[in-house]
Amino acid sequence: MHQPDSTHRSSTSQAEPWVRLFTEGDALYDEMLRDIRSATSAIRLESYILASDDVGEAFLSTLETMGEAGRTVIARADYVGSWGSLSTSRMQELKASGVQWHWSRPWTWRAPLSFNRRNHRKLLVIDDRIAYVGGFNIHRQSSRRSIGIERWRDTHVRFTGPLVQDALALFDRFPRPSRVRWPEFPNGIRLVPNDSHRCRHLLRCAFNAHFQAAQERIWLTTPYFVPDSRTQSKLCAAAERGVDVRVLVPEKSDVRITTWAAQAAYAHMLRSGVRIWEYEPRMMHAKTIVVDRHWATVGTANFDYRSFFLNDELNLLVDDAEFNLEMAQQFESDLLESTEISRLRWKGRSWNALVAEAIGWWARRWL
Repeated sequence: MHQPDSTHRSSTSQAEPWVRLFTEGDALYDEMLRDIRSATSAIRLESYILASDDVGEAFLSTLETMGEAGRTVIARADYVGSWGSLSTSRMQELKASGVQWHWSRPWTWRAPLSFNRRNHRKLLVIDDRIAYVGGFNIHRQSSRRSIGIERWRDTHVRFTGPLVQDALALFDRFPRPSRVRWPEFPNGIRLVPNDSHRCRHLLRCAFNAHFQAAQERIWLTTPYFVPDSRTQSKLCAAAERGVDVRVLVPEKSDVRITTWAAQAAYAHMLRSGVRIWEYEPRMMHAKTIVVDRHWATVGTANFDYRSFFLNDELNLLVDDAEFNLEMAQQFESDLLESTEISRLRWKGRSWNALVAEAIGWWARRWL
């Protein structure tokens, strides 16, 4: 099993960034805080959940300190995701220290429907040198020091190099659509949002293109597996032509109805040869895909309607054999703590499970 803070240099080009993979929250948070304290000019932070608990407070206090020291500090949290996690008085304290605080898409009478589109991104940019992106929110649920062995299992990356400029541009441009478009990034390493001014379903297009081209394997980890019909078809078609298609989902989910929606698709996918595992020890919150021996992605996008069609998301897409191998090794390690769902077992499920699946599938577009 690889170390959660391993580092490698991409072999795709001399200009490509260093990428470091994290699968433990405490190691990630410690490194993020060290980098924040090293900032010489600006700190940009956005998170779906930014809580003022024992984990989040370390970040809030450090941001305050850096703001008082004269650094430009911009913090952005999703209005729904962080609802109830930050008090008004705490936000006022942040602002008083010089932190520029913003809620992502708060509800307003002028644009009530925009409330349904959430900023699900988790992005940290230090000066123009370092950036982080991935599935970890900033809260105690992902910290072993805070809650022990039940902490959430997740994946995040730290990267440096020219790609940090893209992270800066994507942060500063929000909430306006990016200028990236598919297929501008078929190879190399790219930081890709799920929408742009030319394509509203950017990540979904990228994923499906790689599924269609896959020749050996597609290994997918997601906490919420509710693919649309076209994406389901791409995965099933890959399995039917002999590609090793594996899906890893949590056995313990924090949103039960999403599990019901996912299970409604299992029968069809199992018949096509897709293999499905349930991760048993704790909540699996990682969002990763490995395709063949060269391509992989880590990011904020779940494998569901909301991430594909509604929310603001951000993924790192990496075309590099070394990074692909590292991701594949982590996937195999996670399978050792998982149970595969067999077709025979699935055929024998109870009638109330079928009812739950029907409810979840009906609600899949709003989950």
